[in-house]
Amino acid sequence: MQILINGKFVDSLSGRTMQICNPANGEVLDTVPRCSEADVDLALETALIGREVMRKLPAHRKSDILRKASEIIAEQHEELSQLLCRENGKTIRQCRGEMTATQRLFLDFSEEAKRMRGQTIPMDAVPGLEHMIAYTIRHPLGIVVGIVPFNYPAELFAHKIPGALAAGNSVIVKLPEQCPLTVLRLGQILIESGLPPEGLQMLTGYPKELGNKLITHPEVAMVSFTGGVVAAKAIAKLAADSLKRTAFELGGVDAMVVLHDANIDAAADAVVQGRLTNGAGQICCAVKRVLVAESILSPFLEALVRKAKEIKIGDPLSETTELGPLISPNAAERVHQEVQKSIEMGAKCLTGGNRIGENFYEPTVLIDVNDTMPCLLDEVFGPVVPIVPFTTISEAIKFVNDSPYGLQASVFSENIHNALTVAHRMEVGGVVVNGPGSFRPGNVPFGGFKQSGIGRESITDTIREMSHETAVVLNQQPDLGSVAQEEL
Repeated sequence: MQILINGKFVDSLSGRTMQICNPANGEVLDTVPRCSEADVDLALETALIGREVMRKLPAHRKSDILRKASEIIAEQHEELSQLLCRENGKTIRQCRGEMTATQRLFLDFSEEAKRMRGQTIPMDAVPGLEHMIAYTIRHPLGIVVGIVPFNYPAELFAHKIPGALAAGNSVIVKLPEQCPLTVLRLGQILIESGLPPEGLQMLTGYPKELGNKLITHPEVAMVSFTGGVVAAKAIAKLAADSLKRTAFELGGVDAMVVLHDANIDAAADAVVQGRLTNGAGQICCAVKRVLVAESILSPFLEALVRKAKEIKIGDPLSETTELGPLISPNAAERVHQEVQKSIEMGAKCLTGGNRIGENFYEPTVLIDVNDTMPCLLDEVFGPVVPIVPFTTISEAIKFVNDSPYGLQASVFSENIHNALTVAHRMEVGGVVVNGPGSFRPGNVPFGGFKQSGIGRESITDTIREMSHETAVVLNQQPDLGSVAQEEL
């Protein structure tokens, strides 16, 4: 496939390409351009034209375009799911779920495109200003750069880009180098649906070879990034010179707190679903550490280890596979090194702890861990779960809040008072009660606290963050003659 510039799929100006491979078997699926700074310049030139084109596009047209795209995604649902599975490695059932979420987000943003509204402000609330009327209107920011990661490329594209377009922005998208094919197809669908060609540019390649212009260019109004903390800090420093708006959806060490009165079987299932199988654990809001009340630790471990050993690993295209590969051999080796280092430091592995082939990793459960070990200190991006016992609720909450991160969390309890006590005191962006924290419907604000991010994404929040508000004040001060006439 090729990159998208001004409505056409073209090669990189450098002529270089990069292979996209199936992480499950190494099969070469396609090649894509390996873009350079020259391609970035061309995308920016086109986006500058697109800024005015998109600004003038009426709300009903933006809505129609996104709705049509949603319809095409629904028609091609299985084809897109198969493509995503082959390039990303998630199981086919998970990829179908991702494409369903993608289709729904396009549809939801199509509706929200017609709801960009301001507000009226009662000026008579201020003495002496009774003769004024004030209201606000919203405008697009201009050019928005979206940087999409590999783990949920289609869905995370859909959390950002339809919202940016609905707000009337011109958009440049940097695609994940490991798996850009499905998202490129989404770009093609948008053009087929009537999106002005100047409104969306899509680039592939490695960040270092693209340079920094997507972030530093003074006409780029916003950078929306999903990825790691180190990269986000670098982007923030580069963006600071022009004081452009940034939105960061980052990772963390998301906690699940299992209280003494929890449903043990349901909590163990949530660890399997929210960490060990979903995306092979390569999810920013996956369950990354589990705090369990000491009084139920033994039965919980027994249930979890049994379920972990039953997970079926294999070809992600198989309908029965529950756990596919990690995205690359380097990713699998990184997880293995973090697990082995933790074991060397005293952690005990109850199950798993081994690579299978190049890209697969066994579901792994660790105990006897502490926060100096990589399995707790770092965000392990794989199917690994460390278990930490606690005695009091306050102790568990302190453990969660001592982290410099705070994306999502969850708490299991059959007592709503206990569950909400924990939920209200955790310093995180979102808490799920009696379910895994890896939960993100488009209508719920999603984002991190502390070093897990800046800003919120949702159907309403994304459009608000990707637009700006202007206050308009009408001065209706009457002349003295008209006042006298009225009094008569």
